[in-house]
Amino acid sequence: MTDTLKILYVDDEDDIREIAIMALELDPEIAVKVCQSGTDALTVAPEWLPDLILLDVMMPGMDGPETLERLRLDQQTASIPVVFATARTQPEDLKRFMSLGAAGVISKPFDPMTLAEQARDLLAKTGI
Repeated sequence: MTDTLKILYVDDEDDIREIAIMALELDPEIAVKVCQSGTDALTVAPEWLPDLILLDVMMPGMDGPETLERLRLDQQTASIPVVFATARTQPEDLKRFMSLGAAGVISKPFDPMTLAEQARDLLAKTGI
């Protein structure tokens, strides 16, 4: 794959966003943009049209599930795969996230050395 993979990372915590940028940019074929809230993601996603959105679940204001719901209502972002990044990984949580239409879940804290690979693997499973 020689095309650049565009990933939007959405998290309200500054340090987590910084680690995610560094981790994802370890892969030279990944371009990353970050947002600090679901509201920001709803503005950036339709403009940038990422291939994948990594979305924190627990954020103030609009949480991850609500952000996903709103992304699905916009024709431009409705089909973008969304993967939740969360510490909430109990089986009932995972089942709920998948029922909301998530393409997968990445556990937090994530391993910075494997985040890009995890994102690629989850995107590959979506068939895009």
